[in-house]
Amino acid sequence: MTQSALSSTENHEQTAAHKAYQKKSYRYYALAVMTLIYVFNFVDRQIIVILSEYIIEDLDLSLTQYGMLSGIAFAAIYCVFGIPIARMADKGNRRNVIAVSLTVWSLFTAICGSAQNFWQLFAARFGVGIGEAGGSPPAHSMVSDIFPVSERGTALSIYSLGVYGGILVGYVGGAYLVQWFDWRVAFVVVGLPGVLLAILLRLTVKEPPRGFSEARADTAETSFKEVLALLWSRKAFRHLSFACALHAFVTYGVGNFMVIFLSRVHDMPTIDIGKYYGLVAGIGGLAGTLAGGWLSDTLANKTGNKNWYIWIPLISTIAAIPFALITFLVVEGGIAATLSWFIPVFFGGFYLAPCIAMTHGMVGLRMRALSSAVLFFVLNLIGLGLGPILTGWAADLLEPQYATDAIRYALSLTILVNVWCAFHYYLCTRTLKHSLDNAPA
Repeated sequence: MTQSALSSTENHEQTAAHKAYQKKSYRYYALAVMTLIYVFNFVDRQIIVILSEYIIEDLDLSLTQYGMLSGIAFAAIYCVFGIPIARMADKGNRRNVIAVSLTVWSLFTAICGSAQNFWQLFAARFGVGIGEAGGSPPAHSMVSDIFPVSERGTALSIYSLGVYGGILVGYVGGAYLVQWFDWRVAFVVVGLPGVLLAILLRLTVKEPPRGFSEARADTAETSFKEVLALLWSRKAFRHLSFACALHAFVTYGVGNFMVIFLSRVHDMPTIDIGKYYGLVAGIGGLAGTLAGGWLSDTLANKTGNKNWYIWIPLISTIAAIPFALITFLVVEGGIAATLSWFIPVFFGGFYLAPCIAMTHGMVGLRMRALSSAVLFFVLNLIGLGLGPILTGWAADLLEPQYATDAIRYALSLTILVNVWCAFHYYLCTRTLKHSLDNAPA
């Protein structure tokens, strides 16, 4: 095909996409498909948590090793591949990047079921991380192009529902699968359907025109170095990314050990953990994620002060601490502890959508996927990479003295990191307006 023919085809596709995205129904259809993909993303990422006790017993793992599998094994490669894949998305077709990535992580999730030892499962989790690195940043960029600034926090919060939707499906579904079959079959069953979803995305969702929601003309490509330099020059982004990382440190450090906490401290059967904790964590997180985006948009639009996009995560982060400590140290009984966790997980869902929205507000059109990738690089390297392994290490360290109660105290120490997190949210608000006002085209 000649260059002119290619250009004509591209123009036709852009015209068709522009016409399609003018319809509200199509915008929300595209958002729904991407949200469903994000659900699969977290099902495949978090299925290991509900299966943890079975995997630990079968492969004879320590809690530190489990922390590595649920954290650094995934996070390290996710962070390494996230930035170059996001760069591809900023330069090319974001929808296709997501479709290929979804196929890769789904297949590697299924492969996890064949692992015979720690290192084989570690390698398979690496593969899951490679695929999932190409999931969220391109999707964030597409959502920001589809929805205007005034609706972006809410739209991104709907997309971010995938986090807790995945936890809900993964925990409840995984609990039943491991009861009916075993942990190996569970990995295969939750992994393979993602390939069909990738086909649905490729065939039914169009690549949105860049700048569509803001009626802005597309811009020239920017170099990786330019994007990094811009982000690093923004004090607001530096504090925001570190606050998100500490928030994720707590989320993953605590969340990845809640199944073990309920099982060992409260003698709760896996099937009950899947049903009750899965519902509480899923519904609480879904509600909190939606509330965080909606509150941020509402208060920012009403007051004209975009600092509300950061004040909301700050307030919710502090509010979660006492309720979490009550769950770990005071409440007795598995069901009661599970129900009391609703408030901490509700508050924990407030942060992600507003923070992504503000990150995109600081950069240009062709920088959005990469800016999300940089944010997620910091977030996952510190949060997912270090949260579970340090929480597991603390529990192993405390176990000789406190036996099964060691996990109580390890989780209590982890939740206190929220104080540090809130401090960086506050520092972000001091320069956020300047960063937004001086964003490039």
